[in-house]
Amino acid sequence: MGVSELLILSVGLSMDAFAVSVCKGLSLGRTDLREMALAGVWFGGFQALMPLLGYFLGIGFSGFAAGFSHWIAFILLSVIGGNMIKESFGNSEEDYENSSMKASTMFLLAVATSIDALAVGVTFAFFEVKIAAAVLMIGVVAFLFSAAGIKIGSLFGAKYRSRAELIGGIILVLLGIKILLEGLGVFG
Repeated sequence: MGVSELLILSVGLSMDAFAVSVCKGLSLGRTDLREMALAGVWFGGFQALMPLLGYFLGIGFSGFAAGFSHWIAFILLSVIGGNMIKESFGNSEEDYENSSMKASTMFLLAVATSIDALAVGVTFAFFEVKIAAAVLMIGVVAFLFSAAGIKIGSLFGAKYRSRAELIGGIILVLLGIKILLEGLGVFG
């Protein structure tokens, strides 16, 4: 796999993290470099870690995660999206500030958006891929896209927080449904 193919793959894998970061930025309102870097580290880190784990799983036994990864992503994104929808109906400004970037929430989002990277990692085991270079590129691209997504989302969401969080939650649920349908072979 060449550098250009790996870059295209990295961008493709980063799209879920970018979409979730935009949603997060929408719900946050004003953001600073700390939130951008935090999202980048969570999403970029997991986008790099999952293909590495998938690679080692693929070496041991192929196809392990591919059979149910779409269900895991669907469940995690639906739970997080549903929670965002529920929180959008709250009145408290403090709710947004305290819960937006909690480690437990970011962990679940990072796992949910990187499940497809786990499956890609399994396929890496069957190709001549320099795994260290591959995971580094995937992680860096996801970091950049996620940090940019936070900022882009915050620019559009500062005035419309609750509506933005509702929309963000709906987007996450729909993203989970899309992943599930693709995994079941309905489209994709």
